[in-house]
Amino acid sequence: MAFLDHIRACNRHDLGKFRPFSVEGKWIGWVRHDVAQRLAAYPEAFRVSIEGVGLHPALDNPESRSAAIDAVASELSREMGTPRLRGERYRVVARFGDTPLMSVDRGVVSLFGIRAFGVHVNGFVRRADGLHLWIGKRAADKSVAPNKLDNMVAGGQPSDLSLLENLIKEAAEEADIPRELAEMARPVGVVSYCLEDDWGLKPDVMFCYDLEVPEGFAPRNTDGELQGFTLMPVAEVARLVRETDEFKFNVNLVLIDFLIRHGLISPDAEPDYVDLVSSLRKGW
Repeated sequence: MAFLDHIRACNRHDLGKFRPFSVEGKWIGWVRHDVAQRLAAYPEAFRVSIEGVGLHPALDNPESRSAAIDAVASELSREMGTPRLRGERYRVVARFGDTPLMSVDRGVVSLFGIRAFGVHVNGFVRRADGLHLWIGKRAADKSVAPNKLDNMVAGGQPSDLSLLENLIKEAAEEADIPRELAEMARPVGVVSYCLEDDWGLKPDVMFCYDLEVPEGFAPRNTDGELQGFTLMPVAEVARLVRETDEFKFNVNLVLIDFLIRHGLISPDAEPDYVDLVSSLRKGW
C-alpha cells in the first residue's frame, strides 16, 4: 500500500452513470440515470431530460426549492430505499461563499451529487521527540466507518453556521475543547475528492485546520461519536496511513496533507510526492 492509494480510493467514480443537476442554470451536482428517471415522475418539482436534471422554474426561491427536494426525497426513501432524511441541513452553492440556492438534508446530498463541505482539525502536541497527533476512534455504532480512526475533531458543515462556529461546536461535542482553545485553530487549506457511493456522488471539500494543544490537555468525547483518543507520534500516524486502512477513508487525505505541510513526507523520500500534492484537491 502507498499514500497515493488512499487518494485514488476516494476518487473512484464513473461519470458515465450520471447526468448533470442544475439550479437557475448553475451546475451544482450529478444525478444517477436511474434516479433521474424516477424524478421525472415529479414534474411539479423537476425537469428531466437526457442532458440533465433541473428544478421546475416556478421554484424560484431557496425555501420552495428546499421544500420540494425534501418532499420528493422522502417519497423516494419510502419507495426506492434511497437514503433517509437525517434532520441536518447543508447549503447548496455552485461555489463556496456564494449565496445559497437552497438547502438539502444531509442524508440525500450524494443522491443529487451536491458538493458538501466539512471541517477537520489536526490536534497536535509539540514534544522534545517531535510532533504527536491526537487521534480519535469512531464509535462502533457509527453508520459510516465504525471503529475506524479519525481526526481529533471533524464534522459536516451545517447550513446555518460559519466554518469557525461549526469548528467550535464540533470541538466541544467531540473532544470537550473549550471555546478559547478551539478559536486558536489555524486554517491551513482544503482537501477535496469525488467518491461514488451506493446512490450517487460525494464531491466533498474538507476545510483543514491545525490546532496546537497544550501538553497537559487531553480530549474527551461528549456526544458518543468517538470511543476515545490516543496521542500518537506522527511517525506512527504516517505508518498507519501508509500501510493500513485503519483510518476513516477521507481522514487519510487530511493526514497526508498534514504530513506534507509539516515536511514529514518529503520529495526526496516519496516517489509519489508530486502526484500526492496535486491530487489532494480534485475537482469534479
